[in-house]
This record gives sequence, C-alpha cells and structure tokens, in this order.
Amino acid sequence: MDEIERFAREVAANIKGLGEDRDVQALSRIWIREVTRHKYGYNFSWLGRPIIQTPQDMIALQEIVWRTRPDLIVETGVAHGGSLIFYASLLELMGGDGIVLGIDIDIRAHNRAEIEKHPMAKRIRLFQGSSIDQPAVAEACKHAAGKRVMVVLDSDHTHEHVLKELALYSPFVTKDCYLVVFDTLLDDMPDDLVQNRPWGRGNNPKTAVQEFMRHNDRFAIDKDIEHKLLITVAPDGYLKCVKD
Repeated sequence: MDEIERFAREVAANIKGLGEDRDVQALSRIWIREVTRHKYGYNFSWLGRPIIQTPQDMIALQEIVWRTRPDLIVETGVAHGGSLIFYASLLELMGGDGIVLGIDIDIRAHNRAEIEKHPMAKRIRLFQGSSIDQPAVAEACKHAAGKRVMVVLDSDHTHEHVLKELALYSPFVTKDCYLVVFDTLLDDMPDDLVQNRPWGRGNNPKTAVQEFMRHNDRFAIDKDIEHKLLITVAPDGYLKCVKD
C-alpha cells in the first residue's frame, strides 16, 4: 500500500468513527442549533460577496466540484451572489468552459450589479423567474445539453416547492455528480428558530428529500459528507447520482 492510499484509508476510518459517535453527533446538533440563533451562516463572504453559507459546507462543495468536474452548476436561489461566485471561481481554477447558472424569482438590482461587475461574472449566467416555472427549467435544459451537471437547491424551502424542484432538476444531474439540497436541517431545529416563514418542522427541504428518495433510485444520500463535516445545514441533503 502506498502512502496516498494509506492516508485515504485513515481518513475513511476517521469519518466512519465520527458517524458512529453519538455524543459527537449530538454535540454538533446542539452547536448548530445555538449558533443558528445568531444567523451564523450570514457572517461569511467569498471574494467580496456575502455567501450565506457555513464554511464547513463550503469545504464540502469545493471537494465535490474538484472531484466530479462539472461543466455546469445550476443553483436555485441567488441572494447576494456569493455562492455563484464561489462556484465560478472553482470552475475557473479547473480551466475549461464551465459556467454557473443562477435562478431566482427576484434578483435584486443591487445584487445583480455586484455580480455582473465581479471578475468571475464571465462564468455566471443569471435567470430571473420562479425555479419551478417552465421558462427557468427550459433555461437550465438549454445550458445542460451535453454537459456534466451539478445542481444545488437553495430557494423556497417549503416541502412542496423543493419537491417540485427535485422532480424538475434531478434529471439534469449526470452520473457521479451531485444534487445538493440545502437547509434540510430545518426539520431538526426548534420551531422558534423559524419565524415569519412558510416553512418549518414537517414542511421543509428534508421532508421533500425523504419523499423524493422513496420514489427515485438514481440518487443515494452521501452520509459520509455529513459525518465528516459534523456542522452542516444539509443533513441528508448531499445526494449523489448513482445511475445514468
């Protein structure tokens, strides 16, 4: 066994141990519950733009992108644009012609202006419209033709909306690439953490993923990602495409 393989096996054993350690898992859930009260995920940026993401999930995403080498990353939910710029910068490092398609029902003018003047704008395409309406799906289809595709869902977090997104966008994801569903942790958080929103416990991305997985065999939940991160907003939300 060479040193690279030895280290890989050591890491795999570490991750397995973390997944089996119930105390560590419980402490991680407590930690993320409490920092969520302080809007922890809002406090970071990528290359100058707010990303509204946890650093731990950002690490997982860059590992996925580097390993799977998508030509197209589709993200529903644009917000300030930091995540689009994050993905675009990874594609830039890899070379080639990869692009990011950001879909949002309301791309605010000040955010659009900042995204479009950013050095990574050359790899970003924006589409304004509901992600579950036909024009948005058609736009994704146009860009996806003949490409290796990764999809990230991070818009309306209601069960119904996410389930529709899963049905509409999962066919674009190519084998060995990922479909990432964010904010599945909402089902594990106390009701008082979600205020003035139509989603919450029992009505959120995780419940949508659970229903989707009951009727779809193209994807498998990658629990190793969740286990090694410990801190993630996407428990059961990293779905690997295992079939063409």
